[in-house]
Amino acid sequence: MSKFQIYPAIDLRGGKCVRLFQGDYAQETVYGDSPVEMAKKFADAGAEWLHMVDLDGAKDGRRINDGAVIDAAKLGLKVQIGGGIRSREDIAHYLENGVSRVIIGSLAIREPDKVVGFLEEFGADRIVIGIDAKDGMAATEGWTETSVQPAAEVARFFVSKGAKHFIYTDIATDGTLAGPNIEANRQLVEEGTAEVIVSGGIGSLEDVRNVKAAAGTSAISGVIIGKALYENRFSLEEALSC
Repeated sequence: MSKFQIYPAIDLRGGKCVRLFQGDYAQETVYGDSPVEMAKKFADAGAEWLHMVDLDGAKDGRRINDGAVIDAAKLGLKVQIGGGIRSREDIAHYLENGVSRVIIGSLAIREPDKVVGFLEEFGADRIVIGIDAKDGMAATEGWTETSVQPAAEVARFFVSKGAKHFIYTDIATDGTLAGPNIEANRQLVEEGTAEVIVSGGIGSLEDVRNVKAAAGTSAISGVIIGKALYENRFSLEEALSC
């Protein structure tokens, strides 16, 4: 298991930093006009990684805010990006421009064999399988559609194909600050087979500590923190020192 990582999050919509409530595009809060300035703030606070999501891209199925993502990667941060990634060209575009990892979500549900090909071509360390779940079922298209596939089934398939990194988001907790669904993350993959990054619901330092504690006995390897940082529930420095 690699070192436990804290991933401050930047969600991009209309070129700005925003957060959604439970993935609802109608419930958006804008937290900054410059994603790159926000990324620099996180870098200055000691972040090693940055989690970015192109919300416009996720909804429209194409890269839209890629310029800001690439600019953030130039700051020296390791960046993982999701949203609107639908083709080999999308992946290559990011990886060739300094982005460390690309997150594949909807495509992993709709065209799993194609994503297996991406794992083989680009390497399992550079591809993250993003599983967003509603009531345990995988959701797609920026959470606007729910599939008939259980999240755990999707994870098992990709582990069998060599996937090493997963992000599990429980849509019911995302943006609520009500605490993460740690148990669902623990159950996603078996310890030693792959690593799972917890996403959704972090509202306090106690939540961060609980995730880190769970990481000691499971495949959990990190946690994504978004709204809690923007709402000043705690600082990134405090989270990193947990």
